[in-house]
Amino acid sequence: MGRFASTAEFYEQFRQPYPHQFFGAVAQTLKLSKQHTLLDIGTGPGLLAIGFAPYAGDVTAIDPEPAMLAAAREAMARAGRTVHLVEGRAEDLPADAGPFDVVTIGRALHWIDREAMGPLFLRLLKPGGALVICGSSSARDARNPWLEPYNTARAAWSDPAMWQESGKGERTHRQLTALMDHAGFKAADVVRLETVHEVAVNHLAQRILTFSPSSPAALGDKVDAMLADVEAILAPFSHDGLITETVVSRADIARR
Repeated sequence: MGRFASTAEFYEQFRQPYPHQFFGAVAQTLKLSKQHTLLDIGTGPGLLAIGFAPYAGDVTAIDPEPAMLAAAREAMARAGRTVHLVEGRAEDLPADAGPFDVVTIGRALHWIDREAMGPLFLRLLKPGGALVICGSSSARDARNPWLEPYNTARAAWSDPAMWQESGKGERTHRQLTALMDHAGFKAADVVRLETVHEVAVNHLAQRILTFSPSSPAALGDKVDAMLADVEAILAPFSHDGLITETVVSRADIARR
């Protein structure tokens, strides 16, 4: 079982959402049309692949975790979208796969070896094609006053070794420009969208289960204790069991 297998049933429901208007804004920036092909790497439950499917022609999504692909199939059925799902790593795609007009990747960038990144994207993208690095996260400012104690609790309930490793994701995104320049890509556009929604306290607590260092598999019989602890920490920030969350969705676009 992969490290994300036990997170699959929680991921789509509890992670920060990408709003519908985000996909439209990115598609407009890319001038995406039904004549274009798109590959989503590390698709998980298919959030990006399904979101971009109405704007692109042929959409392929790849992920090494069978449980995530099963969640993606269910999400595709609910959304009425068609996406070709492939089990595996992008690095293992055959030489004749693609090239694609657009390659998207969300919270999986740091799982790709830095040295392999450049040759991989050059192989998968057509000349002039777009690499789109997406993320959706809680705004780290006074609009989310609950976030700091929440993250402290998340760290406390996480496997220490896995928590340290998970920090690579944020560092990789911060180093994105340098990484892409090194790989022969040039930064082209940034699409940034802020949205505000209400999220239930118990849903925020369950969001912790979507991270591999604090997944159900990592926590074992401590899941209920973690949920109770985090809900108690969040209670002072809630009103009628709900917390206001400001979410920042961002796409960094680089051109080959």
